[in-house]
Amino acid sequence: MSSSVGAELTVRSLVAAIRNATGTVRPVVLLDGRSGSGKSVLAETLAPALDAQLLSLDDVYPGWDGLEAGSAAVHTTVLRAVDPGWWRWDWASAREAEWHPLDPDRALIVEGCGAVSRANRRLATFSIWLELDAAERQRRFSERDAGRFDPFWDSWAAQEDAFIAREHPRDVADLLIDAG
Repeated sequence: MSSSVGAELTVRSLVAAIRNATGTVRPVVLLDGRSGSGKSVLAETLAPALDAQLLSLDDVYPGWDGLEAGSAAVHTTVLRAVDPGWWRWDWASAREAEWHPLDPDRALIVEGCGAVSRANRRLATFSIWLELDAAERQRRFSERDAGRFDPFWDSWAAQEDAFIAREHPRDVADLLIDAG
């Protein structure tokens, strides 16, 4: 996705792959990868192309130790059949905030570390894993937030390591994308 033409062709082919996989069923796409791999950028590009609701797990994680809780919320509230939605995490006050309902008839993209667990994958129609080397991911992470969150890099990476070792999201994803 280095150029706008390449990005448009890539998004177009990605939308076609998702539509082919889901048929007439509403697309529910899980987009995962380690911090800084490009999940948010891809999701923000893909959502309008699918006319999809977009949920970033950054809005759900209950703080910097919340990767597991965010992943569990995808299964227990976001992808449930009745009254799907999510509680926004208020990072400033370190507490749960308002409820955000999701339209169960409209396409949905859930992006974030922990989105593609085995349990979550069973409730979705398509899943994507983004792969990028650690040095580039850390550079992007630091640049994106002007270094404000750099002190959390190692503890978050440890949570990613534990999640990946247990859930093997790369192995259950329908599509692997080299984001380099």
